[in-house]
Amino acid sequence: MGKKIKVGLVGIGNCFSGLIQGIEYYRRNPKQQVIGLMHEKIGDYSIYDLEFVAGFDVGINKIGKTINEAIYESPNMVNWVPKQKMPKSSGRVYESPLLDGVGIWVENKVKPVKSKKTQEQITKEIKRKLDETGVEIIVSYLPVGSDKVTQYWAQTCLDTNTAFVNCIPSFIASEGKWGRKFAEKKIPVIGDDIKGQVGATIVHRTLAKLCDDRGTKIEKTYQINVGGNTDFLNMKEQERLVSKRISKTESVQSQLKQRLADDQIYVGPSDFIPFLGNTKLMFMRIEGRQWANIPYNMEVRLEVDDKANSAGIVIDAVRLARLALDRKMGGPIIPACAYLMKHPPKQMSDPEAKNELEKFIKG
Repeated sequence: MGKKIKVGLVGIGNCFSGLIQGIEYYRRNPKQQVIGLMHEKIGDYSIYDLEFVAGFDVGINKIGKTINEAIYESPNMVNWVPKQKMPKSSGRVYESPLLDGVGIWVENKVKPVKSKKTQEQITKEIKRKLDETGVEIIVSYLPVGSDKVTQYWAQTCLDTNTAFVNCIPSFIASEGKWGRKFAEKKIPVIGDDIKGQVGATIVHRTLAKLCDDRGTKIEKTYQINVGGNTDFLNMKEQERLVSKRISKTESVQSQLKQRLADDQIYVGPSDFIPFLGNTKLMFMRIEGRQWANIPYNMEVRLEVDDKANSAGIVIDAVRLARLALDRKMGGPIIPACAYLMKHPPKQMSDPEAKNELEKFIKG
């Protein structure tokens, strides 16, 4: 058994609940092949070497609970392992500053704690807990649009020499100023905005690149997504979507030899449909021309569980961050960012990014 990777989580929502329940699912079914993972091992680290020692949230019904209790609290919906069968965790959930972490549409569902502490007091307690629990890597599962809170946690990582995995489109690894700060302190950062295993954006960019590489002329394309959990409810607030649309659109544009005009491409979340729950639906269309200007088009409908789609990617990101820590590397880990994230510091094609990542893993 390899050395444990001590992980702290920011945002104890559906995504993390799916990740930790998935690990327990495989632990309880040792004969079951571990699928949904791109790397069974990274270095000496397997999925069982992740130890979640601390969580941070703003929900009044999560703060103070153990992690194994908090993952089942409302508005979380994931129930792959029954609550009574989830092993007890010594890790607890502590208060995170609110800042811009809760949008107007989800406030009634999340029920943020009305803190009597100042931000300075909360920060002091967070740093003490990170030290006491030995957190080496912080994973941010904050809601889309939480730019100020993301920057807060990025700075906390810099202050405490903790690696950072940023799963949302608030730009840290891909923003020059922040990337340089992590590089100067030799602290690894992987981001920004997780690219699902077989998600809407990875499918869209792969098919767009296929059409481009095969010599067709893409003239217009769209991708619209709907879902029924708090992620999609949060994204009804249009002001929170600016960086998300940039991240998803640039991920597709980066695969084309010639950029599409801004009014000929639309990529982004579209609506919240409550009864879909954790199911995400993607509708994609590409229109273009072939030989002799003959038109063609394609349409794709994708249905996935968003939590299963992201968990394996995050497990890889955590182990890659630990590999970087072992090698005393800092700053954005470019191959990991390019392969695992929609908005990395440097965009690559997926085959190129995969090749660079395998070279990084081998050292």
